[in-house]
Amino acid sequence: MTRGIDAPPAAGRDPLPGSAATPRAAGKAAQQAKARFTSGSILRHVLVMTLTGTVGTLSIFAVDLLSLIYVSRLGSTELKASAGFATQVLVYPVAVDIGITIAVTAAVSRALGSGHRARARRIAASGLLIAGVIGAAVAVAALLGAAPSLAMFGARGEARDVAERFLLIALPGNVPLALGMALSGVLRAVGDARRAMMVTLAGGLVVAVLDPLLIFGLHLGIYGAAISTLASRFVLLGVGLHGVGRVHGLLQWPRLRTLGLDARILAAVAVPAVAANLATPFGNGYALHVYAGYGDAAVAAAAIIDRTVYVGFAVIFALTGAIGPILGQNLGAGLHARVSETLTRCFVVTLAYALAVWLVLALAWPGIAALFRASPETAAYLGFFCRWGVSAWLFIGMLFVANAAFNNLGFPLLSMLFNWGRATLGTLPCVAFGAHVGGVEGGMVGMAVGAAVFGVGAVVTAYGVVGRMARTTAAHTRRDPGPAALREGT
Repeated sequence: MTRGIDAPPAAGRDPLPGSAATPRAAGKAAQQAKARFTSGSILRHVLVMTLTGTVGTLSIFAVDLLSLIYVSRLGSTELKASAGFATQVLVYPVAVDIGITIAVTAAVSRALGSGHRARARRIAASGLLIAGVIGAAVAVAALLGAAPSLAMFGARGEARDVAERFLLIALPGNVPLALGMALSGVLRAVGDARRAMMVTLAGGLVVAVLDPLLIFGLHLGIYGAAISTLASRFVLLGVGLHGVGRVHGLLQWPRLRTLGLDARILAAVAVPAVAANLATPFGNGYALHVYAGYGDAAVAAAAIIDRTVYVGFAVIFALTGAIGPILGQNLGAGLHARVSETLTRCFVVTLAYALAVWLVLALAWPGIAALFRASPETAAYLGFFCRWGVSAWLFIGMLFVANAAFNNLGFPLLSMLFNWGRATLGTLPCVAFGAHVGGVEGGMVGMAVGAAVFGVGAVVTAYGVVGRMARTTAAHTRRDPGPAALREGT
């Protein structure tokens, strides 16, 4: 199992050739970046990074929700089902992008935490090149596989045809999206939560403005939503380039002679992180396939639930992205006590927030159904989820936090194992049996049961990993006392 993502530099030299910064300027910048999360209140760092991250995350999820509301105004259950099917295909490229972003964030934050700004610049440059190439390859693969994927999910007739045309417009935007997300990850690694927020916020604002103009003003319908999504990806990329390059000076041209080394550093986290992220759409895709057997009303309900959940739990999504730099910088500085405290604070915040969202959804579901002009059957499915099915997110949130810890502490394979465990053993038999017994509602209960098993298991394992790392460091310090001991005592 991979423990780390890079090796310490050789003594007396900077391992990253080609930095434009002077040694004095680089040293000063590294000290400033390192000090941000390695001192001060852990809870404050978690809350500040999460809340600023939430603004950007919520902007994307909220405009996706708004897009579906606009589509609902077109008066067709089939169009809502088309949006649900198309979204299920789109999440696969995004899952790959997120995995690469996790790796870039972890590697850059650990380089900054250990005081090597030049290494951080080099890894950021290589990471952007890799993100762009892989983003393009994944987009092409998704386009070629769109028709069979939609058929596999249960799409048929007009709903399938509309979803396929939607994807033809939206999928090319995965290239600027992959680059923009990686840039946002670099900004989080530096600790610039505000500019990282602005990357995603800018993209969300573009969609919010263009959606009504294209859908209703130019009468493009659901395809207007696809065009606005594509345009937003390029805006997101531009804002990210400005923040990383002009503001923080962390952009440089990738160097071919170090690209292989950087690729190995990033792959140590990216490969299992991507594999882990693909697990969730796999499990959700199977559930959608099961629900499709109950008609377009069930698929429309799944689309509404998907958008509602992402908006409702945007804080948890932001938290799992925000804690990576905090964990990475403290791990790079050898502060294991702060690593453990970060984990505890995040689990407590996640549990409290998930309970609050459950209560809100249980009370607000009739209004949500009316907002989307849901049919009576669709509204019934939605109501059951908001009262009972949403309980799965108590455990999914805990699993996400544990996975963020695994990815940033050097144990990305554990993230992959737990995510795929939930997507297979925790989803396929549970949803199938639940649907056999109780239809769509039974499938939702089955999903919650599987999430509970793997969520609790991930929490226990995360604490075991942190404890093991602390004991290993303590044993090493007893044999060879040095700066690490001094850091840990501060």
